[in-house]
Amino acid sequence: MNIAALIQTIAISALPVIFAITLHEAAHGYAARHFGDPTAWQAGRISLNPLRHIDPVGTLLVPALILVTSYMAAGSAMLFGWAKPVPVNFGRLRHPKSDMLWVAAAGPAVNLLMALGWAAMLKLAMLMPLNVYSQPLAEMSLTGINVNLVLMVLNLLPLPPLDGGRIAVSLLPHRLAWKFAQLERWGFPILLLLMFTGILGDLMWPFVAFFRTLIVFLFQLN
Repeated sequence: MNIAALIQTIAISALPVIFAITLHEAAHGYAARHFGDPTAWQAGRISLNPLRHIDPVGTLLVPALILVTSYMAAGSAMLFGWAKPVPVNFGRLRHPKSDMLWVAAAGPAVNLLMALGWAAMLKLAMLMPLNVYSQPLAEMSLTGINVNLVLMVLNLLPLPPLDGGRIAVSLLPHRLAWKFAQLERWGFPILLLLMFTGILGDLMWPFVAFFRTLIVFLFQLN
């Protein structure tokens, strides 16, 4: 194994991964405060400073292990992780059920915006004369696009406590919403089961590929 190449891969991936995970959480806090819940603000979690959101395991260790194992296997892996969840008290929102949708959607929306931002950076790298910065910038931008699309699609899966599950709870009639919300206690075990059986990747990749193709078309990245 080429240790130098592995370190370079981790260094290039670190910035887009950390920002993709932590700004996702910050977006929930901003949206919650906008709709009436100051819990995250009172906890000092409404910040664009990644250090306020980093979880040592989910933001650093897990993505690094995925990168190392995929590098050793000479294959690709679904790079993801998590930050410290931003505290949101949905009961303090002005309209708890309807506002829950916007608070939950804020995270994936920011991931989409970051994917577009990294696509613009990739386009810039492609237009730059070849130099010592253009190739690392292109690789970092590709990682930024991919990790943000994966996190966006993953979080939009309709499974509590993922953002897609909370969006579904917001949209369902009250009786069905209450029953569906009870799945939250089983959400993480179900997610792990789907991941280790390969079903999660099969569910996600068509959507990730669609958005990736759309970005390639919009920014003419061919």
